[in-house]
Amino acid sequence: MDALEIRKLEGYLRRLFGNARLRVVPRPKKDDSAEIYIGEEFIGVLFVDDEDDERSYNFQMAILGSDLE
Repeated sequence: MDALEIRKLEGYLRRLFGNARLRVVPRPKKDDSAEIYIGEEFIGVLFVDDEDDERSYNFQMAILGSDLE
């Protein structure tokens, strides 16, 4: 993912979730994914999927049992 793509994804996710604090951050040494944060809190990973010559994205977020307490 390049800087323009990351900015577009960040804008989309901010609008979708209604949260201007959401950030998309490139991963060091990886160009197929980015980390997602709200403020300073890591919430998940966004992966690029180029299967079938059509670019899409998969957002993966883990919720720990301890997070629910």
